Amino acid sequence: MLPNQEAFFNFAIMEKVAFIINPFSAKKNYLPFLNELKTKVENPLYYISESILGTDEFIQQHFETTDIFVAIGGDGTISTIARNLINTEKILAIFPAGSGNGFSNETQFSKNLEELLEKIKTKKSRKIDTFTVNDKLSINVSGTGFDGKVVKEFEKTTRGFKNYIKVSLKTFFSYKPIKLKFFNEDYKQYNGKYLMVNIANTRQFGNNAYIAPQASKSDGLVDMVLVKKFPLTYSALFAFRMFTKKLKDDDYVTYLPVSEIEFKVNTKNWHLDGEFNKIKSPIHVKVQPSSLNILI
Repeated sequence: MLPNQEAFFNFAIMEKVAFIINPFSAKKNYLPFLNELKTKVENPLYYISESILGTDEFIQQHFETTDIFVAIGGDGTISTIARNLINTEKILAIFPAGSGNGFSNETQFSKNLEELLEKIKTKKSRKIDTFTVNDKLSINVSGTGFDGKVVKEFEKTTRGFKNYIKVSLKTFFSYKPIKLKFFNEDYKQYNGKYLMVNIANTRQFGNNAYIAPQASKSDGLVDMVLVKKFPLTYSALFAFRMFTKKLKDDDYVTYLPVSEIEFKVNTKNWHLDGEFNKIKSPIHVKVQPSSLNILI
């Protein structure tokens, strides 16, 4: 292909791509990405978002003329964009710029713009599952209990992995387990008190912390992870297993693969893909199979 033909091909592809930037991600340092994008793509269509409503309006404005929407941010940003693309043929792509980047890690997106643009050229995609918690979309891992409280406190900080660890340790020692009760008779044996309850569509929270090592984003199921409050003597083993993909059923951890489940918990504090939410029980979790089109 001749150079001018290559340039024309690139322009023809890129004019159907929109980049949505969360300026609050990556310690508010999005300009290096934007400057590099402008050197590689002629007149890129981009939007610097400062609100969920603004993002929704931008997507709807360009929905008919755009094939690929690129999220530049963390799991919360990605989820906000994804909810506009559910059950359509529009494609979601990602440039990770969050504090954990769990979903982008699980979908093989890196902080390499050249690599991302090559993927966009090929335009290959595949469908993956998502799920809802009381009709609120989640694409990665959502939960309540200890980690819901951690996210609430974490959002008061400047974020970053070190602050997440500090908040987690401080919260762990004072946190009282939540009460969980299932409505389905088949699961009533699991009623009880738990440190945290997670719903995992993929394997990790982020930062390579694998809460559900066997979870698959394309099997029509989520892993419900029940974690009892464990003694300090178990904490090192729990952390080791989580960061080495070796967490499994034991005296403190239980995995329940489900496609749909109803239960109640005595807290409203949840996180959905790492973003704090107030959600009132009863809780209805439902998988949406093959509902999101992801660039590969």
